[in-house]
Amino acid sequence: MEISSDHLIAFFGGALAAMLVGWIFAWKWVRLVKYKAKNAIELAQQRAEVSIREAQAEANLKFERKKAETDQQFSDRQKELEAREREWSSQRQKVDEKIAELALEQTKAQALQAATDAEKKKFETYSETYRHRLQQVAKLTEGEAKDLLRNEVVRDSGPEIQEIRREILLESEEAYKLKAQRMLVAAMQRISGNVPNEFSATVVEIPNEDMKGRIIGREGRNIKAFEMATGTTLMIDETPGTILVSSFDPVRREIAKFALERLVNDGRIHPVSIEEAVADVTDEVKENVIALGEKAVLRLRLVGVHPEVVSLLGKLHYRLSNNQNTLDHSIEVSFIGSLLASELGVDPEPAKRAGLFHDMGKAVEHQYEGSHALAAARILQRHGEDARVCNAVAAHHNEVSETSIYAGILKTADGLSASRPGARSDSMDGYIQRVRSLEAIACSFEGVQEAYALQAGKEIRIIVAPEKIDDEQAKTIARKIRLRIENEIQYPGTIKISVIRERRYQEIAK
Repeated sequence: MEISSDHLIAFFGGALAAMLVGWIFAWKWVRLVKYKAKNAIELAQQRAEVSIREAQAEANLKFERKKAETDQQFSDRQKELEAREREWSSQRQKVDEKIAELALEQTKAQALQAATDAEKKKFETYSETYRHRLQQVAKLTEGEAKDLLRNEVVRDSGPEIQEIRREILLESEEAYKLKAQRMLVAAMQRISGNVPNEFSATVVEIPNEDMKGRIIGREGRNIKAFEMATGTTLMIDETPGTILVSSFDPVRREIAKFALERLVNDGRIHPVSIEEAVADVTDEVKENVIALGEKAVLRLRLVGVHPEVVSLLGKLHYRLSNNQNTLDHSIEVSFIGSLLASELGVDPEPAKRAGLFHDMGKAVEHQYEGSHALAAARILQRHGEDARVCNAVAAHHNEVSETSIYAGILKTADGLSASRPGARSDSMDGYIQRVRSLEAIACSFEGVQEAYALQAGKEIRIIVAPEKIDDEQAKTIARKIRLRIENEIQYPGTIKISVIRERRYQEIAK
């Protein structure tokens, strides 16, 4: 069978057309594949860039939070160190003052001894002269005889006369002392004492253990946000059903406590809700602080009190001293001071104001240097308070000289409020630690054989070795122990120190 040229041409033309169509489809398919690959690469690049930016943003956020937390910890540590430095400086100043007082007393004693020796020698000379003159005079008038007899009696019976004089003075002193005791007792009895408050409420109860995980949050976000917002530290341990809020500032601790309770009751715990709860509670506590200060001022019927002073008084409500509420203590001191001033016949208003303001410095911030008494006095002076009140507040811890009777009244009222039965209490651990510290201080001196703390730490008795310690050394040991106790131990009221030195001899007759 022959194939014509037309058939061949048609065959090859159809094959060529089919190849051309196949090549066109193949070219379009390759372009489509390249386009999809390019889009996939661009999409992967975009996703990688987004992931990188998210990771970088998260890293920056963690860095900022860590930096803020570190800055807060550094600031708290710096404040603590500054407070300790001020305390050590105050203690060092007190020690220097005590040393200067001892040196002055020693100088006075030496001068008094020298004067006594000179007077004794002078008296012996005069006595010998008068005896010689009496031997020479034979005839005396009645008046001269009486004078000579009186002088002779004074010379020979000098100790007896001095003893009679001392008894008369002691009787008068005892009468005044009894009168003063009656006035103090009457003032205390007119004050209705409050039972000491419990320690700062820093424990927050939670309904279940799962709540601890929600409070901590993912990677600790919630607890970090809470601590940054409140300036406190949350201590979450294995104790079931509780979380401890820790802070040196009692107002911050109170804000954190109420905010945490509000968050636990609400159930929604995340950084935004934490900031809102803390802000709301902060405003409420500030308003409560002002209300507490105004209530104290109205209760005492005082006028002309500056708003800053009122706010500081309200902050004292959140502070405790030996488990005694500082604001209640200040109000009580104000009442007692007013009663004592009235009994002494002076104006009770300055005594009342000094009593209320005397511990106000315990609520001021770190920008006020010095002790709480001096800081309170400076604030009162800036707001135009009576000079007698400012001096009484500054002098109630013997840091400045007294210029009026109101400083003594404030000291007495402060001591009565602090030491009256039931005014202050101490924890068992604190009591045991104080007793051990008292005995350790006493036993640290050479020559001390035994030391016993008695009457709940209100008295300590020290027994010294008589062959090593004489009477003067025993007196010195008692004074040194007193100074160390005053500088190293915090305690309410007073502590009596008794040093006993005795030697016993025994024989058995058979």
